[in-house]
Amino acid sequence: MNKKTSWKGLVSVLALGGLLLTVACNKNTEQSSNTTAEKEAAPAPAATPIDPATVATVKGAVKFDGTAPKQSKIDMSQDPACKGSNEAETIVASGGDLANVFVYVKDGLGSRTFEVPKDPVVLDQSGCKYHPHVMGVMAGQTVQIKNDDQTTHNIHPTPKDNREWNESQPPSSPAIEKNFAREEIMLPVKCNQHPWMKMYISVVKSPFYAVTDKSGKYEIKGLPPGDYTIAFVHEKLGEQDQKVTVAAKETKTVDQSFKAGGE
Repeated sequence: MNKKTSWKGLVSVLALGGLLLTVACNKNTEQSSNTTAEKEAAPAPAATPIDPATVATVKGAVKFDGTAPKQSKIDMSQDPACKGSNEAETIVASGGDLANVFVYVKDGLGSRTFEVPKDPVVLDQSGCKYHPHVMGVMAGQTVQIKNDDQTTHNIHPTPKDNREWNESQPPSSPAIEKNFAREEIMLPVKCNQHPWMKMYISVVKSPFYAVTDKSGKYEIKGLPPGDYTIAFVHEKLGEQDQKVTVAAKETKTVDQSFKAGGE
């Protein structure tokens, strides 16, 4: 065999090797793409079943221990369209009853998963204030934001663990619909147009949460029997936790108090 023939043979072998390598790479890339597509297309895990015949309830009241601070006045004069109450909602305590405390099951649910509610939770803007001042929502659930004022608002959540956004909403405009992907407790929301407008959204993984009303009361229904940590969270007074065990069909009362000066 002469050198010319050997060289041609070597070139053919190299070309064949390159072709085989290209086919293998393409196959691996295709398999990788398919795997990624399968992961992206995979449905959310099914909700863990709970026997409705065994569910329990945790309820109670949250108190403010001490003299409640006087609510500060809000100057809304910069916008003639703002005609709402001019008192801040930082600590709302009447007769020792503490409102706007977010109460939720912080620990004890393990790896349980829960279906995201199809109905949205509604955040309204009226009188140049947010209603409610504190609300809960499940991760992925729609938050529907309405503007009932005759002025433009600028809704601006400032999260730590979720995506930040900032949207203007003129009067009589359609509701804005958003959701939050990750758990985050007491996520602040403000209005860039009206600096006194503030509220908090707590994003949780389960439906077991509540917000205390003006009488300081809350109720969490539908819990499967078990051992839990219940967290009580206030925007200024911080967090208090309690352990609780509930048996099948049991209703357990869990009260909590926050001391003055804890802010």
